[in-house]
Amino acid sequence: MARPAAPRTRPAAGAEKPAAKKAPARKAPARTAAAKPPAYRLPALAEATLAPAQRALLDAMRSGPRGGGIGLGGPFGVFLHAPAYGAHAQALGAHCRYGTVVPARLSEFAILVTARLWRAQYEWHVHAPIAEKAGVKPSTLAALRAGRVPARAPADERAVHAFVTELYTRRRVSDRTYARLHSLLGDAGMVEFVGILGYYALVAMTLDVFRVPLPAGVAPFFPEPKA
Repeated sequence: MARPAAPRTRPAAGAEKPAAKKAPARKAPARTAAAKPPAYRLPALAEATLAPAQRALLDAMRSGPRGGGIGLGGPFGVFLHAPAYGAHAQALGAHCRYGTVVPARLSEFAILVTARLWRAQYEWHVHAPIAEKAGVKPSTLAALRAGRVPARAPADERAVHAFVTELYTRRRVSDRTYARLHSLLGDAGMVEFVGILGYYALVAMTLDVFRVPLPAGVAPFFPEPKA
């Protein structure tokens, strides 16, 4: 025979029900202070105390195609610490920036691809507005800054992006990638284009090694690697 079910008992009137267990309170996320930019590795210069060779270099840069707005920040401030070297570097840079047959839009876009690969903050800060003024779309700049392939960029910009990234990642360029860009630039343009990449890689290394600071109030464009 089946046993009769045990009678259900009700709690006595007034008896308190056991308190429900409370979920542990979640701790508020700790606030982290904004990371300080890395310290500049060279002594700061002042125009009033420049040596004659440094003054001559600064005057040469200001009298060139860059104009009189050149200051002591950015890569030029680094060049001033070694003015004999800086004179050659800035002259090459002036030609790469202003004197090649490469269209300004493609040249500036290539500079930004270089800046993104090196995470060169100051290089991006200077050249992103110039590239946009030359015709590079804001959506292309946003994709590039985020580390994405700018798939909706014009075909010539995609050819530049493919060439630059392949060269930097593989240290070589395939025949297909070379031919794609060569069809746009020709022989002389290809030689100068590689020169543009070399010069702005030099600038990016200069900025990164010496931790050249951004102007006051400008936030970094890319995360800095942990020390």
